[in-house]
Amino acid sequence: MKTKYLNPFIFLILAIICLSVFSCVDDLDTKPLDEDIQTELTTDEDFDSFLAKCYAAFILGGQTGSDADIKSIDVNFSSYLRQYWSIQELTTEEAICAWNDGNLRDLHDMDWNAKNEFITCLYSRINLEISYCNKLIQEAKEKDKYQEHYVEARMLRALAYWHMLDIFSTGPFVVETDPVGSMFFPEQATAKELFDYIETELKAIEEALPAPGENEYGRADRALAWMVLTKLYLNAQVYINEDKYTECLTYCNKIINSNKYSLESKYQNLFLADNHLRTNEIIFPICSDGDHTQQAVGMSYIIHAALGGTMKGSDFGVSGGWGGNRTTSAFVAKFDDITGQTDSRAMFYTDGQTLEIEEVLTFTQGYTITKYSNLTSTGEAGSNTEYVDTDFPMFRYADVLLMYAEAVLRGGSGGDENTALNYVNEIRERAYGDNSGNISSTELTLDFLLNERSRELYWEAHRRTDLVRFGKFTGGDYLWPWKGAVAEGTATDSKYRVCPIPSSDINANPNLTQNDGY
Repeated sequence: MKTKYLNPFIFLILAIICLSVFSCVDDLDTKPLDEDIQTELTTDEDFDSFLAKCYAAFILGGQTGSDADIKSIDVNFSSYLRQYWSIQELTTEEAICAWNDGNLRDLHDMDWNAKNEFITCLYSRINLEISYCNKLIQEAKEKDKYQEHYVEARMLRALAYWHMLDIFSTGPFVVETDPVGSMFFPEQATAKELFDYIETELKAIEEALPAPGENEYGRADRALAWMVLTKLYLNAQVYINEDKYTECLTYCNKIINSNKYSLESKYQNLFLADNHLRTNEIIFPICSDGDHTQQAVGMSYIIHAALGGTMKGSDFGVSGGWGGNRTTSAFVAKFDDITGQTDSRAMFYTDGQTLEIEEVLTFTQGYTITKYSNLTSTGEAGSNTEYVDTDFPMFRYADVLLMYAEAVLRGGSGGDENTALNYVNEIRERAYGDNSGNISSTELTLDFLLNERSRELYWEAHRRTDLVRFGKFTGGDYLWPWKGAVAEGTATDSKYRVCPIPSSDINANPNLTQNDGY
């Protein structure tokens, strides 16, 4: 059984203060549920519990299976990770869902609007995470005893603000010194203001965070700050129309030269119920636990929703499947051999499944993905067959090596093409088991890297961001089945490169302006 940081899944929230970080009271319950609920942190237990809440809010939808943090959507649907994964994957060729819940299908159709409940949920989640962190930062700021809590909360807040920048490009901006309550209307931050804030904040706390690998498993350390800065700089051309590839290489090199990380010898071990043992490659996980994260959220959602048809739940350490997510032929085509015998990353279930999808709502159309499992590396089931032990690898070392290569090809200083080629081939040697999949310097192109990132990082919530950066998310240069709600795929409007600010918040906060096109 794995040991969890701060025991976050059995936290006693002594300070559940549903702070109003933006004025949409339809989405956030802004009043304490009980007048006896504590509104200040005083003891060690208070601070530990609230820090645990800041971490657990990335995976849990609420305090219990029926008590949601966000009242306008089911507690299971309202999970941060579940919605973040959906926005990053269901909008791309890597995943498509057979469910017809609300306006979920709009994500893959790429025809959503500002009333989409799933986009609204993620927006609310990001802002709620920021509010939790702001509260802890405010309470711990002047207390020497709780500086670890203070710095980690600032790190998690910066991570949430990066998600806001990446997905919405803008949003309400609130820090710990701002007032709270339904009559406070936050000002809107531009993409440039968010970018500068995240960059400045992470550099300010970088040295105060524990060195890579020196914090408890699942908690923030210096490598997480470096990772977010690397992502920030790699995508700076999209965010603020500025070239930051040299800065990207600076932080790739910090992670690489820390000598803390290496590639796990077996790819699939990174996605099993004992993947908490893979700290050599996993830089930052969102932790899951079958005994304590008992909601249909996070990894429980990702694993169960990918099972159906003739698949047996017991083959994946769970009780059964939900018949939801599978992939499109455009992703399958990225592998020359889909059996996994050549490239071990090709993890498809094809028995009873068709390659092409003629009817989106039929689960048996489209190959399913077997990448994640609630079995351990020794073949044992996790602690619970309904709720899984498998952690979500939000950031891992292989991604750093691929980002290094991309930043070099895009002209960044601080790296070289020979090293980039070696890094890419290290990844491919793990996948192929030998050097038979190695590429030459002439084959190392940006188009190759985009496809290699998909082969290596699929279903890890990177794909939308990658396609946007390469200019292939919207428009007609790259089509996949059901893009634009057409079976063969069709060009889509460039406005979909970012999501809209929910109309409910636009209506509630006079300081907010909607993204172009919505």
